[in-house]
Amino acid sequence: MKLRSILAGAAIAALVIAAIAAGTLLVTRTFMPKGGFAALVGGPFVMTAHDGRRITDKDLAGKPFAIFFGFTQCPDVCPTTMLEVANMMERLGADADRMRFLFVTVDPERDTPDLLRDYLSSFDKRIVGLYGSKEETERIVKAYRVFYERVSTKESYTINHTATMFLMDHRGRLAKTLAFGEDEGSRIAKLREVIALARQSGG
Repeated sequence: MKLRSILAGAAIAALVIAAIAAGTLLVTRTFMPKGGFAALVGGPFVMTAHDGRRITDKDLAGKPFAIFFGFTQCPDVCPTTMLEVANMMERLGADADRMRFLFVTVDPERDTPDLLRDYLSSFDKRIVGLYGSKEETERIVKAYRVFYERVSTKESYTINHTATMFLMDHRGRLAKTLAFGEDEGSRIAKLREVIALARQSGG
């Protein structure tokens, strides 16, 4: 897979975006309501899956899910993260089907359903791409406290964005976060913990 060559190094841009993501989380923590940081992340949304299905937060109830925000033309962070997700799903085996894996585009202007489907199928066909109108995208971005900004380039534009993946439990509450570049063993342990909690609760 050509995409594997990306792992040879996520350049300075990847590190900058990861730093922005970490900074966003740290800033958010200073405004914790009762219930802590977890109470700030997640909430109602309506988006469209790359297969045309309309999906809301209620459709995800009862099963844990991992959600990541990015865009298909991202040069490093997104393909690296999606490849890591595919590898984690393989390591989880049958347990991978006990949760959902979502990729939300913050570039609905360019990321068509067909492009999302083709992009994600290069990693694992079980990863669901979500896109929406400008208003729908803003709503889910705000719900998950995600940072993103459009940056002009000579040819077109790129997007800086939060590089954190959020692990939501079967009740739709933030359970864990996976940082960009985090050790694979640590990520797998967090996923198994969220899956085990759902299993114990009958999810």
